[in-house]
Amino acid sequence: MELVIVPVLAVLAAVGISSVKVTSSSRSMLVERLGKYNRQLKPGLSLVLPGVERVVSHESLKERVLDIPPQQCITKDNVSIEVDAVVYWQLLEHARAYYALDNLQAAMVNLVLTQIRAEMGKLDLDQTFTTRQEVNEVLLRELDQATDPWGVKVTRVEMRDIKPTIGVQQAMEQQMTAEREKRAAILRSEGERESQVNAARGRAEALVLDARAKQEALMLETDAQARQQTVLAKARAEAAAELARVISAEPAAAESLRLLLAKDWMAMGQEMARAQGGSVLMVDPQSPASLLAALKGLQEKG
Repeated sequence: MELVIVPVLAVLAAVGISSVKVTSSSRSMLVERLGKYNRQLKPGLSLVLPGVERVVSHESLKERVLDIPPQQCITKDNVSIEVDAVVYWQLLEHARAYYALDNLQAAMVNLVLTQIRAEMGKLDLDQTFTTRQEVNEVLLRELDQATDPWGVKVTRVEMRDIKPTIGVQQAMEQQMTAEREKRAAILRSEGERESQVNAARGRAEALVLDARAKQEALMLETDAQARQQTVLAKARAEAAAELARVISAEPAAAESLRLLLAKDWMAMGQEMARAQGGSVLMVDPQSPASLLAALKGLQEKG
């Protein structure tokens, strides 16, 4: 009897242990009763009726990463490219996902590939590189709408790499090289033009400065000469006034002045006598009439 009781107790213990389920807060278990969905086990300790109920699915509720393999696509301008992506998703309703699809990840991969081909077909090759963020946002919105009936939330979509074919890559490299050479030539020409403009501007400024300096020098010289003439005229006027004052004040000074003039006339006559082929003009410095008669005689001899 004891030999029969021990195996029975072992079986009951095994059944009891298997009926106890511990569920983590980050995971989900689905239970079917007699082949029909019954409930989703809550986090913590749960009991499952042995032979009547069974756990049919055990999935994580954390955010997951789905790696999309490289996919050949054709752009709007008929260029073949290879695109791969990464999709971040989370299981929100375990029961809907389990009973809606047989293979959730395979369905999501095919859906993402289809959406990528559709979006790439709307863009030119250049746009696929410049509008990557916009394409990611479109893919996220469309994938989230498509997976909502499955109880799945798509949180992020990132296209990792876009690779054109080797021939297209070579053509792009040649185009980039030509563009760089063009920009370099433009920069060189602009530099040369700027240099010539600066040189011409420097020459013009030098000419202006030189002309301004000459003008200022001429004005200074003219002003100096004018001041000199003014000073000389003033000195002469003062000398004449002083001479007139002395003559009027001293009658003997007039006689002295006539003697000085006679001396000057005699010196001038000696100079004229020494001149070759010249004539000697002797006049009385005190008689203007004698000077006129002498000049008339020289004219008649000529």
